[in-house]
Amino acid sequence: MLTAFARAFRTPDLRKKLLFTLAIIVVYRVGTHVPIPGVNYTAVQQCVTEASGNQGLFGLVNMFSGGALLQITIFALGIMPYITASIILQLLTVVIPRLEALKKEGQAGTAKITQYTRYLTVALAILQGTGLVATARSGALFGTCSVSSQIVPDRAIFTTIVMVITMTAGTAVVMWLGELITDRGIGNGMSILMFISIAATFPSALWAIKKQGTLADGWIEFGTVIAVGLVMVGLVVFVEQAQRRIPVQYAKRMIGRRSYGGTSTYIPLKVNQAGVIPVIFASSLLYIPALVAQFSSGTSSWKTWIETNLTKGDHPIYISMYFLLIVFFAFFYVAISFNPEEVADNMKKYGGFIPGIRAGRPTAEYLSYVLNRITWPGSLYLGLIALVPTMALVGFGASQNFPFGGTSILIIVGVGLETVKQIESQLQQRNYEGFLR
Repeated sequence: MLTAFARAFRTPDLRKKLLFTLAIIVVYRVGTHVPIPGVNYTAVQQCVTEASGNQGLFGLVNMFSGGALLQITIFALGIMPYITASIILQLLTVVIPRLEALKKEGQAGTAKITQYTRYLTVALAILQGTGLVATARSGALFGTCSVSSQIVPDRAIFTTIVMVITMTAGTAVVMWLGELITDRGIGNGMSILMFISIAATFPSALWAIKKQGTLADGWIEFGTVIAVGLVMVGLVVFVEQAQRRIPVQYAKRMIGRRSYGGTSTYIPLKVNQAGVIPVIFASSLLYIPALVAQFSSGTSSWKTWIETNLTKGDHPIYISMYFLLIVFFAFFYVAISFNPEEVADNMKKYGGFIPGIRAGRPTAEYLSYVLNRITWPGSLYLGLIALVPTMALVGFGASQNFPFGGTSILIIVGVGLETVKQIESQLQQRNYEGFLR
């Protein structure tokens, strides 16, 4: 990886792209430290210090915003609205025929879906910004902080509207920065910003574990966490690269005097076909009951049950539901993102077949069978990786936002591998000599 970056910096046009990407990253990180108007910055800093290691319900969103959410800055919402909008549009593509038709139109249809994603991102940013401001005003953002009620001293409607508009504009700017990286930089812009947001929280989280440690002034716990993180990175890289290759043979066809086909290739089916989306879905779904219980008044039995069983990451019921939801969403997302019948029809159209399998419906049934077989280990792997923060919570007394948690490691490794592949492919294109010199 380091060799690829060193070679890229020696190539003038790639060096410009890398420097442009770094400049956008600096702008993004600066924006995560600029507070929005109407917020008492001193009270926010005091509450962040008191709530260190216990970010509660907002831990996942705070991680995706690079720690900007609990700081209540202009980029407080980060790229979470865009991620949510992208997932919603992807799911709706299967349900709404119009979106499915746009997806099949190629580049023009994809551009239209991207436009819909932007509109939905802004709408979700308004909704989430309103919720964040209301939570901060009520003091529920930092429930145990002594000055939580002083975070938003001015409760006027105009101030609230300005705060929501500022955070929505910040989300639009983040979306624009991501598209700039995609167009003029290296890699996928949104993935790069997500990578930076998560990586930015690592140093403080690691140092917090060192300060909380008791063995050799915390260095034993610090070193153990680093070792566990390296092992997890190696495991994730191994599984993310694993795939089942389905051989495909294309028959020869004579068109005029030229012969086409007769080649053999394969269909790569990844073990973790769903990526990190099942973990995000499961986390978000488990946050909903706890969020409803937090804002409800009274001491009803259902609220007590939720606060007892679904708000603590080390509770057996929470762990079981989290694991089962990840497995369910892994199968659900693979089912809607990969259509074996469509793949089988395309193969049949171009004269392709799997050796030993008849074209058409038998091919689709075979692909479904293989996909179900490899999704089982992929979903179990996702569930076990996602439970690492819980094991750290029990073993080290760390926070639920363990720095080497499953979601963060999956995203960092996935984005890192994809970015390095893009750099290597561009280097290969520039160094390719061709047949004639």
